[in-house]
Amino acid sequence: MTPPRSSRRSSSRAPGGARGSRSGGTGRTLLRPARVGDPSTRHRLLICVIMVAVLALSGRLVWVQGLDASARAEEAIAQRTVTRTIPALRGDITDRHGTTLASSVERYDLWVNQLQVDEYHQNSKTAEVKGVKAAAQDLAPVLGWSVAKTEKALTGDAGFSYLLKSVEPEVRDAALSLKIPGIGADRVAERIYPAGSVGGNILGFVGDDGSALAGTELSFDSDLSGTDGKTTYERGAQGQIIPTGKQETTPAVDGDDVVLTIDRDLQWKAQQVVAGAVEQWGAQGGSAVVYNSRTGEVLALSEYPSFDPNTPGAFKSEDLGNRSISSVFEPGSTGKLFTMAAAIEEGKVTPESKYDVPYEKWFDGERIKDSHPHPDQRLTLAGVLKESSNVGTVQISETLSPEVRYDYLKAFGLGEKTGVELPAESAGVVHPADQWTGRTRFTTAFGQGYSVNALQMVSAVGTFANDGVRVRPSLVSGIRQPDGSVRPLGEPESTRVVSSGTAATVRALMDNTVDDKTSAAAVDGYAVAGKTGTAQVGDGSYTASFIGFAPADDPEIVVGVFIFGLNTFISGNRAAAPAFSELTTFALQNQGVAPTGVPGRELENDW
Repeated sequence: MTPPRSSRRSSSRAPGGARGSRSGGTGRTLLRPARVGDPSTRHRLLICVIMVAVLALSGRLVWVQGLDASARAEEAIAQRTVTRTIPALRGDITDRHGTTLASSVERYDLWVNQLQVDEYHQNSKTAEVKGVKAAAQDLAPVLGWSVAKTEKALTGDAGFSYLLKSVEPEVRDAALSLKIPGIGADRVAERIYPAGSVGGNILGFVGDDGSALAGTELSFDSDLSGTDGKTTYERGAQGQIIPTGKQETTPAVDGDDVVLTIDRDLQWKAQQVVAGAVEQWGAQGGSAVVYNSRTGEVLALSEYPSFDPNTPGAFKSEDLGNRSISSVFEPGSTGKLFTMAAAIEEGKVTPESKYDVPYEKWFDGERIKDSHPHPDQRLTLAGVLKESSNVGTVQISETLSPEVRYDYLKAFGLGEKTGVELPAESAGVVHPADQWTGRTRFTTAFGQGYSVNALQMVSAVGTFANDGVRVRPSLVSGIRQPDGSVRPLGEPESTRVVSSGTAATVRALMDNTVDDKTSAAAVDGYAVAGKTGTAQVGDGSYTASFIGFAPADDPEIVVGVFIFGLNTFISGNRAAAPAFSELTTFALQNQGVAPTGVPGRELENDW
C-alpha cells in the first residue's frame, strides 16, 4: 500500500538535517556555527579593529588638541628653548687715587654650529664659492688662522663647538659682521692686573673660571662679582634662533669697584726696598709696612718673595699669600717699647730712672744676658733702651706684675688679629701670665716668648705716634658707588692704650735711640724715632727688624721693615735700618709730609 504524500515529503527532508529541519515541532530554523576562516567573519573582525583604532586615535586627538593642548605646547617650547648665561664683569680694584690695580676686560668666546655653516652664500647669485669653503675663506683672516684650519673647524655635525676663546670685542664684531650662519659669541671676562706684581699679595687672584681664590679678590668677592644675566631663546632643529619664537634677556649687573688704602707708587717702592734687603743679606724673605697711625690706613704692605697675579701658577704656592699677616715671629727688642710704656704708665719709672746693668744677671735662677758682652754699665731707662739691654729691661719689668704686663701686651693688640680685610691672618700667640713660668716670665719683657705678625707690630708701635691711641689697620677705603663717590666701610676702631703723656715720653725715648747724623735709619732733614729688633727663631735662623716714624715730634707715618730667615745673627740696625731709611724717605715725599725743622732729642743715657 502506498503511503500518503505528506508522509513522503516529510521523510524525504529528514536525513542529514541540512535544510528545513524542525526541533520540537516549533517551526524555528537552526543556524550553523560561524567559522573564522569564513570571509564574512574576517570582514566583521577587521571592521571591529578599525573602529577601535579610530576611536582610540580620535580620543587621543581630542585630548591633545583640546583638553591637554596648552601642556603639550609648553612641552614643545621647553624642548626647543635654550638659556645662556651672560657673565657679569668683576668690579675693579684700585689704589687710593683711583689707579686700577685689578680689572675685568670684556672678551668673547667664538663658537660655531657646524650644521648651519653650509648655508653661507647659498642664496647668492654672484658668489663663486659657497658654503663651508666660502665661510672659511672669509673667517680665516679674522681668526688669524689658515683657510685649511678654519675649514676644518667649521666642518662637521656638531651643534656647538668653540672656535676661539677670549677674543677682543673687535675680533668678535668682525666675525659676526660676516653673518655666517651658525657663528656666534658669548661674552666672558678676563681678569687682568695692569701693575703686574705690584700689590699682588694684597690683590690676590682669581681662577680660570673667574672664582676668587685669594687676597682682596676673595675677601670682597660678594662686592666685586656682580650678578650674571641670561638670555633665553627658541632654536630650530639645526640650532638656529627662531625669529618669531620667545626671546628674553636679563642683562648682567657688573660688580662694584673696591678702593684700597694703598698708594701704588709707594707699594712699588716698598716691594723694591724689601727685595733688595733680602737679596743683600741672603735671607729667606721679608716684609715692609707703611701705616698711617692717625687714620689706620695701610699705605703699603709688601713682601718678598711675592708673585704676579696675572700668572699665579708660575710661582710657588707658599708665595701666593701674605706673610705680613699670616707669618708670625718673636719681635725681639722692639717689644721692649711695650714693657717701658707699661712701667711709665703705671708710674713705676721715668726716663731718668737709674740701673746698674751687667752683661748678664740671674733672676730667680734664670740667666739673662745681653746680645754682646760689655762691662758693667750705669744706665738710665733711656740708656737701657738706647743700648737695647735685655738685662736692664728685665730690671724695669720687675716693677710690674706679669699680669699687668700681659694686660698691656693685649691692649697694644698683640695676640689678636688686627681685623685687616685679608684672609688667613694669624693672631700670633701671647700666653696668659699664669703660663709665664721659668724663663718666659723674663723673656717676655724684651720681646721673646710670644709671637706677632708684621702688621700687628707696626700698628702697636703706631700707638705711640698717635698720642697713645691704637687705630685698627685697614686696607680698604670703601666701595665705589655709581655716582663715583666712595662708600666707606665705617669708622676705624680705636683704643686708648696709654695716656698722651706716656706716648710723648716713649716717642722721646725712641727719638733718643736714633742718631739723626750717624744712624743707618736716619732720614735727611727729619728727626727719626725708632727701635731695632733681632730675635732667634726655633730653626736657628734670625729675624731682624726696624720700626719707626718721622718727623719724631709730629709723627703720622709709621714704617716697619722685617727681614726673615737670616742665617746668622745680623742686627736690625744692619739688616733692616738702611731699608727703613730708604723707604721712609720715599714715603714722606710721596705723602707730602714736610720736615718740621725740630731737631731730634737727646736724653741722659747714663749716670
